[in-house]
Amino acid sequence: MVFDIHTHTFPDSIARSTIEKLQSLSHTRPFSDGTQAGLAASMAAAGVDGSLVLPVATNTRQVVHVNDSSARLNDLGPETGIWSFGCMHPDFDGWREELARIAGLGLRGIKLHPVYQGVDFDDPRYLRILDRCGELGLIVLTHAGADVGFPGLVHCSPEMILRAVRQVGPVPLILAHMGGWRNWDQVEALLPETNVYLDTAFSLGDITPLGDGYYGPSDLPLLREAQFVRMVRAFGARRVLFGTDSPWTGQREELARLRALPLTREELDDILGGNAQRLLHI
Repeated sequence: MVFDIHTHTFPDSIARSTIEKLQSLSHTRPFSDGTQAGLAASMAAAGVDGSLVLPVATNTRQVVHVNDSSARLNDLGPETGIWSFGCMHPDFDGWREELARIAGLGLRGIKLHPVYQGVDFDDPRYLRILDRCGELGLIVLTHAGADVGFPGLVHCSPEMILRAVRQVGPVPLILAHMGGWRNWDQVEALLPETNVYLDTAFSLGDITPLGDGYYGPSDLPLLREAQFVRMVRAFGARRVLFGTDSPWTGQREELARLRALPLTREELDDILGGNAQRLLHI
């Protein structure tokens, strides 16, 4: 089974405008139109059996509505191959009750995005969410490191992550972008001895520029293959999950990159789907 743990879709009514806004912000080219149909077509072309959609609450007003929509999408997962996490915002007043409701809706976890939400990952508002998710058996997947759309802004550094996991109870925590986008040296130095998971989204290869001249040649390379393999071995393949950040990278292209690496068949099986199956009980 091939399972993409990190994708994004938007309602058909706003998908086009949202993609246009995000590509303008990030100066990167999308690989699909950001709709569920676009994701399904990408999966079929790439040979991806399942994908997880990660919604982000950029304000507190969105939380309940997004979680209801995510639950409806998740209910169709066995038919469509597309599942969803819920969301939470650190300033949402009813965070404790809403997290319990998320679990009751059958969602397996939540997505956090410290950059879009403007809060450091080791802030008490996030720590209480992590603790509560651990109590409820919910997975937390968080954006980690820098963000392509906000140069120089980091609200989830490896140092913040280390401080956070030392203060909260046990919680399954997945760090997007191989633990911290363009913070990879610090990830490799600080986090292998923790229990965190990494996803591979938007970490290998090069940035795909929009073509507006924003990026220079030195801006484009992401994590080099030798360091990627070294990090897989340092964390262990059972703690690394295949993710693409679709539509911002192509599922077919990302699979090809991973399969070309000097990883064993067992390591690839874990990364490409086995770990996701075990975590999500799919």
